[in-house]
Order: sequence, then C-alpha cells, then structure tokens
Amino acid sequence: MSASAQTRLALNEFFIAVQNKALRQAEIAVGEREEALDIVQHAMMKLASKYSDKSTEWPQLFQRILQNAIRDWYRRQAVKRVLFWQNNEANTNDDETPGHEQFACPNPLGSPERNTLNEQRLAKIERALQQLPPRQQQVFMLRAWWGHNVEETAYAMACSSGSVKTHYSRALQKLQGLLEELQ
Repeated sequence: MSASAQTRLALNEFFIAVQNKALRQAEIAVGEREEALDIVQHAMMKLASKYSDKSTEWPQLFQRILQNAIRDWYRRQAVKRVLFWQNNEANTNDDETPGHEQFACPNPLGSPERNTLNEQRLAKIERALQQLPPRQQQVFMLRAWWGHNVEETAYAMACSSGSVKTHYSRALQKLQGLLEELQ
C-alpha cells in the first residue's frame, strides 16, 4: 500500500473515531443539526487538505479547526442578524432546532422509565450548555466531553492555559446553577 493510501486510510479512521463527538459538540454550540453537519464537514475537509501529513497532531489540529469553524458560524450569524434587523426581517429557522432524541442511545438493558429519566437529564444538560457563553461552552466540551487536558484545550482554542482554567471554572459554576434551576 502506498504512503498516500495509508494516510487516507488513517485519516478515515480518525474521522470515524471523532465524528459523533464532533457533531454533538457543534450541534450544542450552534443549536442546529444541519449547520453542525456543515461545520464538522468543513473541519474534516480542511484537516484532510492542509494537514494530512501531520498525523500525530490531528486531534489538536482538528479541535482548533472545529473551534474556528464554530466561531466563524457565530460571526456569520451576527452579520445576518444585523442585516435582517436593518431590513426588518425575522429569522424563521429559530423554531426548527432538532432535539437530542435523534442522538440519544438508550441502554437496551435499561427500563423504559430509566431511559426516559436519562433522556430528560440529557435534555436539561443540553439546555444548560446552550446557555453558556461560547468560550465557556467550548472549554467545557473540550475538557469534559473530549477529555482534553488544559494544555490541549488551550492549543485547540488558541488561548492560554490560565484562560482555559478560568473559562472552565466559570462554566462549571454556571452549569451547576443552571441545572439547579432546571430541577
């Protein structure tokens, strides 16, 4: 097998390994499944086209690209809101946000009551995550969801380790308060 074929195979395996978490992360960040799919696809394409030769750095590079794509999405949304506001037009996609049920994988061994309770808890957590400021949300997802350490998170977000610690602490405090309110 040629080196380029091995690289393509390794990239494919990497993408398969991260696609579900990346999609959930993007969907929680932007609130729309289709937009999240586009963001993840863009991040994967950029990693494959620009960094296929740096396999040891793929996880950190992918997170950096994904975070930048999410930030770009927020910027585009801000511009759209300004343009729509100036034209007195309303954004009609606000009510079409899909729920978590498309992604929930209930335990087949669990009872229906337990599965329902778990789905309700997941919905509360997702609602709380969506209320976090973008940087706190990103830090929380990278640290808690992806399991990155402080340095990896700082690299992915292009900020200092101190900023990661501050954002993570604030995110945890805010999530705790939000989840108590949602009880």
